Amino acid sequence: MTVLRLGPLLRYVGEAAATVWVETGLPCTVEVRCADGAGGRAPTFQVSGHHYALVTVRGLTAGTATGYEVFLDGTPVWPPTTDGAARFPPPEIRAPAPAARGRTAADRPADPPVRVAFGSCRWAAATPDGTDPVGPDALAALAARLVADPEAPRPDVLLLLGDQVYADEVSPATRRWLATRRDLDEPPGAQVTEYEEYTRLYYESWLDPAVRWLLSTVPSCMVFDDHDVIDDWNTSASWLADIRATPWWRERILSGLMSYWVYQHLGNLPPDALDRDEVYARVRATPDGTGALRAFAVAADAHPTRVRWSYRRDFGRVRVVIADTRAARVLDEQHRAMLAPEEAHWLREQALDAPGSYDHLLIGTSLPWLLPPLVHDGEVWSAALCRGERGARWAGIGERLRRGADLEHWAAFPESFDWLTGLVAEAGSGPGAPASVYVLSGDVHHAYVAEPTRWPAGPAPAARVLQLTCSPLHNSVPAHFVVAFRFGWSRLARVLGRLLGAHGRSGRRTTAWTRRGGPWFGNHLMTLTLHGRGSRLRLDRARSGADGEPRLDTTWDSSLTP
Repeated sequence: MTVLRLGPLLRYVGEAAATVWVETGLPCTVEVRCADGAGGRAPTFQVSGHHYALVTVRGLTAGTATGYEVFLDGTPVWPPTTDGAARFPPPEIRAPAPAARGRTAADRPADPPVRVAFGSCRWAAATPDGTDPVGPDALAALAARLVADPEAPRPDVLLLLGDQVYADEVSPATRRWLATRRDLDEPPGAQVTEYEEYTRLYYESWLDPAVRWLLSTVPSCMVFDDHDVIDDWNTSASWLADIRATPWWRERILSGLMSYWVYQHLGNLPPDALDRDEVYARVRATPDGTGALRAFAVAADAHPTRVRWSYRRDFGRVRVVIADTRAARVLDEQHRAMLAPEEAHWLREQALDAPGSYDHLLIGTSLPWLLPPLVHDGEVWSAALCRGERGARWAGIGERLRRGADLEHWAAFPESFDWLTGLVAEAGSGPGAPASVYVLSGDVHHAYVAEPTRWPAGPAPAARVLQLTCSPLHNSVPAHFVVAFRFGWSRLARVLGRLLGAHGRSGRRTTAWTRRGGPWFGNHLMTLTLHGRGSRLRLDRARSGADGEPRLDTTWDSSLTP
């Protein structure tokens, strides 16, 4: 008899259908049965000796919630029946009500609020004695809040915006496990190198009982960032050339893309997209889909622009567009772009499609668009040096700075920064403009709210435009980060930024922005509540309660509606 190794993860949830992801110990048929009669089943598929299924649950009733169970070959395996599991409520699938229709807000009945919780950078690092070197986990704290009050409002979706696992910064427990497999004195040392080792990271990250329950009952959307593969992934053409020259990189990148496809990407897709997905069909068509998935990873590595990791989800009248800002880059120094032309075109299409059909546009990008001004100016300066504006010697200095200080956000791709600024302005302007355009990001190990105050051309958009950054969910915040990011918003920092611009011959910025909240440091989770044309933002910090259990304390709670 097989066992449930990982999951269930509730991924896509629509008005009539949902998807549930699992990993099992052996090949079997996975069935999801809902209390209201909805359900679905699927045989497992195999990748590198592991068995998975993504079950499409059909027959949901819009606007209702139903409990569900998971069966493997007819044997119930979830919810678990162990003593410790009794503290968690049964998992539910909550199908949203149909979005209200009407030409104007006055013509439409009020939709229920849509709650979007988000963050990034979650390092699984608990030690065997139960202590946690980086403090309480924001996801575990969210689970504790929902368990303590099952009737409390819960997120309609959890957006995990990168660094779900750390392939290059493993926990002490994983390091010891890796040492039983190979010599860690040989490159790349205590980093993962192959598919089996990536699976270990996901077990470590998603098997915590509280987080496992949370992911079984709150739908999630995910996208990778660099640490899901390696720090600085695709930061520059010279970085890529250097890493490809190492003997271990090819297996690392192929395994990273394969594991991301299995553990994260598949669940981002709605059922109709899964039905059309040729890779998914090929992997399931054979007893062992490893070869088919590896061939896909080879093609994705060789021709990144032929693969789309980005996706769009609509939640009532809230549109969420998640952009891949890692694999889709153009790295030629003279034509650097955060998004290849095909990806940029796709993102623009999704953001501008059917104006008037949505009240809020959320653009999810793991890397912030608006940074503390000095950090932004430093990245623009580094990009100018690397482009050769000050000659070959300074180009080398710029590249070392770029790698050493992680200068690789939108600002490090100046033309892409201007392009995204223009897209945000266009999406928030004109007939049918939404009430808000929010860029949701993580990566930078602190949280803040920033708002543009000057646009490069034309009047400000009618929509409220904000950069909302939340990171980390569970990681350390080095002291120098605190100093640098606080100083980065200061007046003196703006003066230094102008000096860097003059040295790099990049000119003065045509876009300006200011900080509306933060910076905040610690393990945090942001939650947007979007209701009609209004929106509200809450920032919660994970702390340890008197009983040792994690809890969420509200750091900031404010209306975003002008």
